[in-house]
Amino acid sequence: MNEKLLYNLSANIAKKLLEIDAVKLRPEEPFQWASGILSPIYCDNRKTLSYPHIRNEIAQAFAETAKDYMPFDTIAGVATGGIAHGALVADRLEMPFIYVRSGKKKYGTGQQVEGEFTSGQKCLVIEDLISTGKSSLEAVDALRSVGLVVEGVVSIFTYEFEEAVEAFKSKDCNYRSLSGYSALLKEAIEQGIIKKDELKSLQEWRKNPRSWKK
Repeated sequence: MNEKLLYNLSANIAKKLLEIDAVKLRPEEPFQWASGILSPIYCDNRKTLSYPHIRNEIAQAFAETAKDYMPFDTIAGVATGGIAHGALVADRLEMPFIYVRSGKKKYGTGQQVEGEFTSGQKCLVIEDLISTGKSSLEAVDALRSVGLVVEGVVSIFTYEFEEAVEAFKSKDCNYRSLSGYSALLKEAIEQGIIKKDELKSLQEWRKNPRSWKK
């Protein structure tokens, strides 16, 4: 996909996420993550599934992006947010689908990767959100541990943390997002959702989320 198409796609997805309130921006009353990080943004991409026109746009965008990773043998969704989107993409591409649990089952077969696959097959991983990259890369590790070759990870949205960039590099794993934090802020400014005097604080958070507001 060329640079102009990627830019238009990123802006369009950001606009849709704001349209349905899947993303909330609250710099003056930040949210707190389980890790203790204070965040001016809350992203819930599961809401996109409730809007047929938006989930179809996202599925089509995933399918178009997937062409850059072909050939591969199966789509792998990451629990929980990436499972439904991954299944939609697999259906669009008429490809097999598997998914990765957040941990191994504590009963039955004890599997973490569910579905039919063969060691040595190539897969494309579908995620809903990339923050630090930790949970996505745990899924990559799980897939690799059963012999699957991960061609890349594609998510709906990324916070664009440098920490995530370095984490994916350390695992030698390619990743891409349909939209991201920079496109979202631009769209939010244009829509009047945030004021220009709030922009600097929001940009500082992305650069150093662990020390922001402390």
